[in-house]
Amino acid sequence: MDLKSLKPKARFSNRVENYLKYRPGYPDEIIAYLGKNTTLHKNCVIADIGSGTGKLSELFIRHGYQVHAVEPNSKMRHAAEKFFKNNKKYISLNGSAEAIPLADNSVDMIVVGQAFHWFETESAVKEFRRILNKNGFIILIWNNRDIIAHGLMRDYERLLQQYGNDYKQIRSIYYGTRGMKRLFKSEDVERVVFDYKQVFDFPGLKGRLESSSYCPLPGTDTYNNMIIKLGEIFNKHAEDNKVKITYKTEIYIIH
Repeated sequence: MDLKSLKPKARFSNRVENYLKYRPGYPDEIIAYLGKNTTLHKNCVIADIGSGTGKLSELFIRHGYQVHAVEPNSKMRHAAEKFFKNNKKYISLNGSAEAIPLADNSVDMIVVGQAFHWFETESAVKEFRRILNKNGFIILIWNNRDIIAHGLMRDYERLLQQYGNDYKQIRSIYYGTRGMKRLFKSEDVERVVFDYKQVFDFPGLKGRLESSSYCPLPGTDTYNNMIIKLGEIFNKHAEDNKVKITYKTEIYIIH
């Protein structure tokens, strides 16, 4: 699939507010695991590439780390800058995975949350290797919905399959451990999975849906039909007026 045709650097521009409010963060267990199994330390120079509204940066900053956040989409970058206003541990940079505004060998750890499949991988991997020092690690993270966990997740997946713009194309992108070894020309690749969840009322579930780039935009019949169906799914599965979205947070640690 030609990702350029999907305009990855611009496709979230009209979804920033929902992305900031309703997209999942990342489990705290990630920090403990990296602390035990990589060279992560308190003075670690971390670069968050494709940092968006700062979801992954926030995890590291909350645990005391400084993060250089690299994001090409101005609306997402400005939303993050507003969120982290006056926080000296957040350093905002206008750049992309294919042109990272950091010096050679200047970074101890590269982290990517949810964005790697949008990169031009050959150029991005070259840039990663350029800025990363010889003892550094690359950490790629996805919050993948656990689509077989329970009835809500199965129904939500069918909703996306039926109504989501280019959802099937995006869903088909999966690298796996073997693919990561090939892309990064490294046999030192580890895959780790953590459980994660979000709990929503209906407005929250609707906002979570609308934060996705493949959700049709308001004002179309497809959008209207999708929201009607979402309401039916919510009513079917809600307990105490809440539903639970469950994830498998998949992490690749590359050395």
